[in-house]
Order: sequence, then structure tokens, then C-alpha cells
Amino acid sequence: MATQSLGMIGIFVPTFFGSYYGTILKQTDTELRAVRRHVVVATGCGEVSPREQAIEAVRFLIGRDCDGVVVISHDLHDEDLIMLHRMHPKMVFLNRAFDQFPEASFCADHRHGGELAARTLLDHGHREIAVISGPFTASDNMTRLEGFFAELARAGIARGDVTLIESDFSPEGGYAAAQKLLDSKQRFTGLFCANDTMAVSALARFHQAGVSVPHELSVIGYDDDYSAAYAAPGLTSVHIPTAELTQNAVRWLINQCYRTTWEIFREFPVSVTMRESVGPARGVEAVPIGESTQA
Repeated sequence: MATQSLGMIGIFVPTFFGSYYGTILKQTDTELRAVRRHVVVATGCGEVSPREQAIEAVRFLIGRDCDGVVVISHDLHDEDLIMLHRMHPKMVFLNRAFDQFPEASFCADHRHGGELAARTLLDHGHREIAVISGPFTASDNMTRLEGFFAELARAGIARGDVTLIESDFSPEGGYAAAQKLLDSKQRFTGLFCANDTMAVSALARFHQAGVSVPHELSVIGYDDDYSAAYAAPGLTSVHIPTAELTQNAVRWLINQCYRTTWEIFREFPVSVTMRESVGPARGVEAVPIGESTQA
């Protein structure tokens, strides 16, 4: 590592696509510009596995003498993070709960987010439920699924009674998963999508198939990124405060690198933003649109 600061912070994101990562990159740039520093962005590419892509990209940032590194990856294992942190201790992990380095970890309560998604569908009378999941290898995805199925179990709905489709968080994946659900002929009145990107694509496929949302099917997404408000119909979504998470993670790293004294917050409440895509199951009294559920 160079002994002189270059005034650069590196950030690894798995992809440049999507409003979720766009929010993170924009907030990172805003925080660094405020202290007259610059951001260097690396993403995964090539024919190797996503895990290997992530390791290679973070090593690239370290090799470019970045003063600090922000890591966002659900593909990296704990041992990978330990190895990379040893190479460059001024590192922060975003959207990753990591017990080895709790001070350097900034993450929302995804289990509670999953519980809220299930509770929203249950409160609207839905008991025949399907899920479009992200990758089963993604830790944050599995945590929200654990919360979702735990809440269903408390309502007497077994995991085996839920139609579960694994996808990849992409728009193409959400669209294809919606088609699989249509092809399955399984009956479901409520659908949980593990991110908004897949949910918006699923809404498009159901619209093309003549499925009325929310009259025949209620859909809830996850993240509450800016695409949710402009979906048709407006997408009910579990709100993750991504901008606030990013702000505090980056400010914490700035404090480590440049001896600033930003106050750091670590509580990031998760809630549900109600829009038009969730309605009551037939025979159940309607819940007014616009109410926000928060525990």
C-alpha cells in the first residue's frame, strides 16, 4: 500500500444494473464529495463464479491504493471477508451482518423485513402464497426468507404449502419466475418477491397474462427502491433504508481513513410502504391503501 493518501475510496458492487445499486453508488459519491474525496467503482465480470469475481474486484481496488474499500456482496463467504480485511483493514461491509467485524458491518434486519412481508399478506387475508426468491446462496436473501416463513408458520401455514421459485434478483429472472408460476397452475393469491426489480418484472408478466393485480393476485416486493412507486400498479414493498445505511457505512469508513468525526447511527428501522399492488383476498375486508406498517 502507498504511504501517501490518494483521496480515493473504492467500492465493489456485483453489478451496475438496478435502482438498488444506483442508490448505493449515488449516496457513496455524495458522501465522498462532501469531504473532497473521490470514488473508484469495481464490479464483477468474466467467466468465473460470482464469488471469484467479487474477490478479484476487491483485490483490484486494494491494488489501486484506495484509502478504504466498501464491499457489497452476497456471494463472498465469511472466510473471504476475513482474508480481504487482513489485506486492507480499512474496509466496511454494507448489507452484510458479520459477527467477526461488527463495527465494520452495516445491515438492516432482513429477518424482520421478511416477517413484515408475510404479515402484510396475512393481514389482507391471503393464505395461498407463492414466493419468487433471490439466489439461495445469498445470505441476505435467505435471512428474509427465514423471517417470511417463520411468520407464516406462526399463522399455521407450512413452508411446504408455499410455492417457492428461486431466481437471481434480475428483471429477466423475475419475469421468468412469474412465467413458471403461471405454468405451474398452482393456486396462489399472494406473492412475495425478494426484491423490487423482480417484482416489477413479475407485475408486467401477470399483466400480459391477464391476471388482475390486486383483485386476483396481491404482490409485495422488497427494498422499496424508487421503481416501486412508478410500477403499475404501485408496488407495495418492504422499505429498507438503503440511502441511510450507505451514508452511515461510508461515513464510518471516512472516519477511519481521514480522522473525521461523523456521528454514526446503526439502527435502521424496516417498515412496509403500502401501495396498490396488495389488496384483500376475496371475502376479506379491505385495508386502506397508504397505511405503513412498522414494528
